[in-house]
Amino acid sequence: MEKRLKVFIYEEGEPPVFHFGPCKHTYAIEGIFIANMEISLFRTFDPNEAHLFFLPISITMITQVIFIPQTHEWSQMKNTASDYINVIANKHPYWNRSLGADHFILACHDWGPEISFAIPNLHKNAIRALCNANTSERFNPSRDVSIPEIHLPTGTTRGLIGGPPPSRRSVLVFYAGGVHGPIRPILLEHWENTTEADVKIYKYLPRNMSYYGMMRKSRYCICPSGYEVASPRMVEGLYLGCVPVLIKDSYVIPFSDVLNWETFAVIVPVRDIPNLKKILTGISLRDYVRLQRRGIQMRRHFEVNSPPRRYDVFNMILHSIWLRRLNFRLREDGIIHD
Repeated sequence: MEKRLKVFIYEEGEPPVFHFGPCKHTYAIEGIFIANMEISLFRTFDPNEAHLFFLPISITMITQVIFIPQTHEWSQMKNTASDYINVIANKHPYWNRSLGADHFILACHDWGPEISFAIPNLHKNAIRALCNANTSERFNPSRDVSIPEIHLPTGTTRGLIGGPPPSRRSVLVFYAGGVHGPIRPILLEHWENTTEADVKIYKYLPRNMSYYGMMRKSRYCICPSGYEVASPRMVEGLYLGCVPVLIKDSYVIPFSDVLNWETFAVIVPVRDIPNLKKILTGISLRDYVRLQRRGIQMRRHFEVNSPPRRYDVFNMILHSIWLRRLNFRLREDGIIHD
């Protein structure tokens, strides 16, 4: 990939909806990826040598700029995305040549999949890099790419990476978060008011308690789905040396085509939430240390850098997109073959 991949970025569109995105936000990966793609060594200004075409739309900015709160009206947001694709298709030959199959969009906002459905060839043919990688909502792992949701309050990872060794982690498992979606109420029902001293499960973080401080004290950090499957807790756990415990349905884990998550995370089916402590205490100290150390090794693949560094999250996302691009070839007559 490093020697061959070339990406063309369409120059049409104006900030803040295009060529721009949030960098201090739960959906910060949108803005960070767009900014890094603009300066990337993978970028080409010659579309004829491009393997991939990037559509620099920020779904998060569409929801902030176009959406009118309290209206529940999505048509303007969908029209904005659709109009942009129409401009591209009418001005350039590349979208129509492949029906979008060598194009990609990146969206971390929960509404990314729904807005993409407004453009038939976008959700049918193009590569969608999504945080909301939910197979029950038509995420297709053979074509779409799962990307991690990364919350960066200051826009960088400064102060968010590192934690004590396993011997200084006194809490078995920690979680604090709102009650939304189908899984969190089950988790809280079984564990919020437990008398188990080493299990810290909260609906709301107690006053005078540090969220990141608790992650640094804990061996395992629970990452349950909310309204949607993605959560920044997964990456926060890796950053702080707290082994992620994934409790999700229909979720395609980021970079799972090249990373074996079972070597650095614990995956618990929803039905086993009542047995959570039994499952975690059943992991031997040796196996826990192996999981924790492996997670520290893996976190470089989730780190944000500007400019990007080899094997960091920007390059991992591009690599996943590149793998999907290899699934087809484009003939001169425009026919796509797997």
